[in-house]
Amino acid sequence: MIDLLSGLDAWVLISLFFALAFVLAFEFINGFHDTANAVATVIYTKAMPPHLAVFFSGVFNFLGVLLGGVGVAYAIVHLLPVELLVNVNTGHGLAMVFSLLAAAITWNLGTWYFGIPASSSHTLIGSILGVGLANALISGIPVSDGVNWQKAIDIGASLVFSPMAGFLVAGLVLLALKWWRPASKMHKTPDQRRKMDDKKHPPFWNRLVLVISAMAVSFVHGSNDGQKGIGLIMLVLIGIVPSAFVLDLNSTTYQIERTRDATLHLSQFYERNNASLAEFLALGKSVKGDLPDQFSCNPQQTEPTIAALLTSLKGVADYHSIPAEKRIEIRRYLLCLDDTAKKVSKLPALDSREKADLEKLRKDLTATTEYAPFWVILAVALALGLGTMVGWKRVVKTIGEKIGKQGMTYAQGMAAQITTAFAIGMANIFALPVSTTHILSSGVAGTMVANKSGLQGGTIKTILMAWVLTLPATIALSATLFWLASKALA
Repeated sequence: MIDLLSGLDAWVLISLFFALAFVLAFEFINGFHDTANAVATVIYTKAMPPHLAVFFSGVFNFLGVLLGGVGVAYAIVHLLPVELLVNVNTGHGLAMVFSLLAAAITWNLGTWYFGIPASSSHTLIGSILGVGLANALISGIPVSDGVNWQKAIDIGASLVFSPMAGFLVAGLVLLALKWWRPASKMHKTPDQRRKMDDKKHPPFWNRLVLVISAMAVSFVHGSNDGQKGIGLIMLVLIGIVPSAFVLDLNSTTYQIERTRDATLHLSQFYERNNASLAEFLALGKSVKGDLPDQFSCNPQQTEPTIAALLTSLKGVADYHSIPAEKRIEIRRYLLCLDDTAKKVSKLPALDSREKADLEKLRKDLTATTEYAPFWVILAVALALGLGTMVGWKRVVKTIGEKIGKQGMTYAQGMAAQITTAFAIGMANIFALPVSTTHILSSGVAGTMVANKSGLQGGTIKTILMAWVLTLPATIALSATLFWLASKALA
């Protein structure tokens, strides 16, 4: 990394340092903000002592980030429109990153301080949407183009439906446990266990399941939420020092060949579907501007873009051999071709087999642009893991006692945690960011309803208010900050 940053101006290095510190601060806060969601049940049910639960939760969060990949990271990044991603201007990148992080950190700290199980995922996504919308208004482009709305809809659907699924599935799991073992001690609360059996801890097997499922929640939380920090750091690096990070400079010759082959196959794909795509892509026609300019992409410039990319990659075996400005150009070509391919895949003229082929080509196209250096992953893993080890007390009591009118039973804790781990694990497979907070809180609420324990209206109202207000509040805050920052830089 040191050699990549050598030769940078002092102010750029200082800006980079503060931007990275901001991202890692967000991940640290995310850790202690969301810790209680992973350890609330094992602490409340006394399956593990608080210090051990928090320590091992931090370890499994750390491992989750290290092993989680980057699919969710770039799902977050691509909430921004491709036009904003190809604009790799240092000042612009700084304004974007500081605005969205300041908004996200402010909201996270506020909800944590009041002990409200609010979602860091909602917070970050709202902040990104605010920057995208503000950029559209400042740049004079249509608001409909200011955000990647298709990606926003996909992520929004996952954020809305995952808590509903958590509520329903956790409730059904509890009913299954009650049907299977109706007289089991797992249906007691910790208070009942202490008064009736004079035992402090859950029965052995229930305790084992509670501990394992809590660590599973910690792991999938790290692999999902940690990737958001990875995506943010890549935005910082590409925005501030683009020449070093727009392409994965550690790409092997084989990976570069795969990118070149994908470009060639993409050209053949469009030729094969000429009849249905000729008008949309202006195939065989001369287009004004010829190549995508520095700040926008045009599907009708696809053919010259493919030709320019193939020329740029001809004979290249190592990205280090390409001049810095040329790397930025190559990334712009790749992003624009990927964006166009994504739009083409939505056209009704293509059959499902062709769309599947196009999806595979897109993955190969972006293989050397959607990456993260190991030191980035390690830094985020450490920040999230260390953050997990503090700040848990404010939310544990809310999860354990204030959602239902009665305390949580061991079976309820198991049902909620197993459901949460499974739901987030599935989201990771499909590269969708979800909220650990909302899935677990909804799962606990579902078990309370299934157990006929009733719900505490005040707590549920507070959680729902945070759920409803998070997006508009963070959108407004980050948009305002970005507008002010852009004016200061103008």
